[in-house]
Amino acid sequence: MGFEMIFKLSLALIFGLLIGIDRQLKQKQLGLRPSMVICVASCLITIVSIHAFDKFGGMNHPNMDPMRLAAQIVSGVGFIGAGVILRRSNEVISGLTSAALIWSASALGIAIGVGFYMEAFFGVILLMTAVNAIPVLVKWIGPQSLSRHDVALRILVEPNARMTELIQLIERKYPNKPNKSSEFKIRYMKLKDLENNCQWIDLTLSVPEFQYTTEIYYAIKKIDHVRSVEIEHL
Repeated sequence: MGFEMIFKLSLALIFGLLIGIDRQLKQKQLGLRPSMVICVASCLITIVSIHAFDKFGGMNHPNMDPMRLAAQIVSGVGFIGAGVILRRSNEVISGLTSAALIWSASALGIAIGVGFYMEAFFGVILLMTAVNAIPVLVKWIGPQSLSRHDVALRILVEPNARMTELIQLIERKYPNKPNKSSEFKIRYMKLKDLENNCQWIDLTLSVPEFQYTTEIYYAIKKIDHVRSVEIEHL
């Protein structure tokens, strides 16, 4: 495999990383892993498309298009990837990385089928690095805003509770860690009245990576006027 192909795949990984960091800093669903996976796989398919005609075309086959079926494979796999994307509670979407990996697997299969074995080998190494190694590295050396995860909460509140004060208590800083990165940040909130004058509060909280889900559960359960708490790690 030539240096130019390695450079293209590596550059695609870097550009995908930059897009993923931008999305994750803005708390969007498309984060580091899907962005890098899609970018590397797209580059790999493009490399295969460019060089396939040189290998299989020529004067004897002037109308030959060896990538026609490959294009249909890529489109068809998109429907399979859509099947693993789930819309969960609190407007949370999961499965984007899995969908991107399914789509990129078609790129690897096309590359191997055409005979670009080294390209496929280097591509799969970059894909696995994008999914497993780089996100961990970014959390270690990147800004604190990248070292967070989401939890979904359903809180049953007693009648006549002061809702604004309750929300302020949920977002409070940790007493022993008075820095901004340790705050709870509300990404989504929905209120619902019940027949007994109680209220349901549906929340999606962005919390620090070091914060255990059980700690969040007990901390919110101790707040006045809170009757019950349901929590889910997203």
